[in-house]
Amino acid sequence: MKIVLIGGHFSPAISLIEQFKEEEVLYIGRKHALEGDRALSLEFNTLNALGVKFAQINTGRLQRKPTRHTIPSLTKMPVGFWQSYRILRSFRPNVVVGFGGYLSVPVVFAAYLLNIPVVLHEQTLEAGFANKVLARFAKSICISWESSFSFFPTRKTVLTGNPIRKEILDEKEYTPEKNKLPLIYITGGSLGSHRINLLIEKNIAKILNSARVTHQTGDAKKFNDYERLLSLKSELSNDLRSNYQLHKFLEPHMFGKVIRNSNLVIARSGINTVCEIIYLGRPALFIPLSFAQRNEQKKNALLAKDLGIAEVFDEGKSSEEFLEMVMNMINNLDKYKNNNPNLIDGTAAEKLAKIIKQAAK
Repeated sequence: MKIVLIGGHFSPAISLIEQFKEEEVLYIGRKHALEGDRALSLEFNTLNALGVKFAQINTGRLQRKPTRHTIPSLTKMPVGFWQSYRILRSFRPNVVVGFGGYLSVPVVFAAYLLNIPVVLHEQTLEAGFANKVLARFAKSICISWESSFSFFPTRKTVLTGNPIRKEILDEKEYTPEKNKLPLIYITGGSLGSHRINLLIEKNIAKILNSARVTHQTGDAKKFNDYERLLSLKSELSNDLRSNYQLHKFLEPHMFGKVIRNSNLVIARSGINTVCEIIYLGRPALFIPLSFAQRNEQKKNALLAKDLGIAEVFDEGKSSEEFLEMVMNMINNLDKYKNNNPNLIDGTAAEKLAKIIKQAAK
């Protein structure tokens, strides 16, 4: 069987790749982390290392409201559709799987015209704009939360849950390291977060007096956060320097080790990150992206907070307020307990893979 996975939302895609090790998979995604930035994306680096076929397209974004980028973006859409059509004609997949996001639009349209079955997966608590537009062209729509049922046709919508990566599933049971300072894992997601990196930059010396830190910065050349923080690290005392680990990206096996030993996670609150944290039951400080559509990152973060394992920090607040919240959490880690440990289904990837195989037949 040949399968095309459409990138943009990498965590559920990589979970499916683990389910289809015996199949031929082509991943259509972003080779570069940010538009106009020469840094290679995490998805490209990871899939290249795994030997998974990779193709990229250049297409525009669907926008809810007109902006100065609307017309330039619209002019890219025909190019993206033509590239998608050629890729699918050449690869001849049995099924195409989309996870929402602007990359899905031209690929799903091309698949529909070529009579290739399409399966969509929605990770969010509601429904992404792209998936709502594309739902009419899909054979099946898999959702992660019951709250998403109202956005899609009931007859072809199935509740599967949100797939969790193997390295997360393998690390749910762990033994915290003894006789060491607490470990904080800081991440802005696969792209990194310049805003989070700045908050850490201003406070890292004080945090390192009370904790060890593993910090995934991303590799955006526009900001050069990794290089600047590496320079800052070199100026720290030997004791503090040894407690601060910097990475542009974390390989899957390294990520599993870090998340296993983490006592606190500081991160954006995309739904995939939030699901993984809830599944693991790790205390977390979420910093929602302030301009996420429909304020969905704030809703995701509040879901985790209501479960008892997280706090939410407004990125518009000061670095002093950020430090105060981090230190308060470090000193009260026992307070954070998951009140619904079975909310996230660890078998979601298997359920989704079964539906994809049925669609391919």
